[in-house]
Amino acid sequence: MKYQLAFLFTQPPFGTATSREGLDALLAASAFCDEDDILILFLDDGVFNLLEGSTPADILQKNHLATFKLLELYELNECYICQESVKERGLESSTFSLKHAKLQPRAELIEKLKSAAKVLTF
Repeated sequence: MKYQLAFLFTQPPFGTATSREGLDALLAASAFCDEDDILILFLDDGVFNLLEGSTPADILQKNHLATFKLLELYELNECYICQESVKERGLESSTFSLKHAKLQPRAELIEKLKSAAKVLTF
């Protein structure tokens, strides 16, 4: 499958605005692209963006993580989480907020990335 845009989340959700800006860009792009033209990947520390139960208020940060649940509402179904990244960080897939996101090996995700016309990394 050929994708117009790929959004690659590799950074943790707090400490910088990178994750929030990526999410904003993703939601904006969804207004202009067909939902099947957008690929969303969570690799490395980007998997922390999907953890349920985060309490960013404890570190005086605004909680933008709940906004990731809009991906389901916008029917952005091409959403994948790197299995190796989850395992390396000792996380369980049941703790992720996006229930429709699929766990896949890194090699398969890299192949999907190769089919994207543009890749935006956050």
